[in-house]
Amino acid sequence: MRVLFNGASAIRPKTGVGHTTANLHRALAAGFPGDAFWLYPGEQIRRAATRAFKPAARATGSVSPPKPGTPSLLKRLALRAARTGYATHFHAAARFGGFDLYHEPNLVPFRVPLPTVVTVHDLSVILFPEWHPADRVKRYEQAFARGIEAAAHVLVDSHAVRSEALRVLGLSPGRVTTVACGIDPNFRPQSPDEVRAVRERLDLPPRYLLYVGTVEPRKNLTTLLRAYCDLPDALRAACPLILGGSWGWKSEPERELFESEARHRGVRYLGYVADADLPGLYAGADALFYPSHYEGFGLPPVEMMACGGVSVVSTAAAVREVVGNASPLLEPTDLPAWRDAMKRAITDPDSLAAYRKLGVANANRFTWENAARQTHAVYRAVLGVAPAERSTRAAA
Repeated sequence: MRVLFNGASAIRPKTGVGHTTANLHRALAAGFPGDAFWLYPGEQIRRAATRAFKPAARATGSVSPPKPGTPSLLKRLALRAARTGYATHFHAAARFGGFDLYHEPNLVPFRVPLPTVVTVHDLSVILFPEWHPADRVKRYEQAFARGIEAAAHVLVDSHAVRSEALRVLGLSPGRVTTVACGIDPNFRPQSPDEVRAVRERLDLPPRYLLYVGTVEPRKNLTTLLRAYCDLPDALRAACPLILGGSWGWKSEPERELFESEARHRGVRYLGYVADADLPGLYAGADALFYPSHYEGFGLPPVEMMACGGVSVVSTAAAVREVVGNASPLLEPTDLPAWRDAMKRAITDPDSLAAYRKLGVANANRFTWENAARQTHAVYRAVLGVAPAERSTRAAA
């Protein structure tokens, strides 16, 4: 089979969706060499775009997040023209590229004359529109429902999102399959030398607590910052809180809290962290804290587990599902509980030791090879190709 696989989300500096897109495509290509999976828009264009989107060099120390700004009219027009040109080219590729199937791994599919599989990572734009920019909500209202209605099959990252898709979108159970994300093999326990190299490169202290993720309203970073700031001075001096990740939409309250109080009380902002540095950043932390209100999966806690660390997470349904019994669970808005959990991680790290062993075993459940096998089975079902028949065609 020939699959058109939209890789636009993996071009720019990658967050969760970009990583899952790139890793799933890589696993499909490696696991099923008899089939073709074209990662649109092609390698040369992708490399050029990746260079264009390369993040600025990160300063060391407790730096401020960049100030948000309103895009100029010229920039907005350029972005609109780029989207139009991209859509036109994508439709041409779908129509004339000889593909059997189109997989959209980032929520809103193009309407093309191919059987379509869509990955819906979460339903936060529908369930909590107040957390998202108005233009994004508008685009969803215009395109998402129509795209899902036309899709032959929908993939979701967790059973929690599958239940939401059945209830909120009214999809029949046979049209929705849970395919859990995998964990990149680079996320593994790190040697002392590997941790030391990342600590020196990022100018990290000997001990620190960690948050990883784009800052946006559903991530609930305000609760974490306030809880940390409530700790006694001596504890904050002994173990700073490190923030790794870009500041996203509607993050002004978090920025204001960081500037006015948190940065003066032991919180450090790293900004976007390169893929190569993440395993060492995880492994060097005393614990990862992840207070999200809502997730479709929750990669950072499981990545932390894979590196041998402890994740303290919220009771958000999908996060609770993927961590199993390998993490302490806290209600997202229970600020005293988050404060006490951070105090415990600093003053009594041995009390979390049991979670480290549980975490590594839990993380081992999630592989991109498994995700690729399940995704490929969905492709076959959509195309009406049985496994034996596919093998015969591949051998022909």
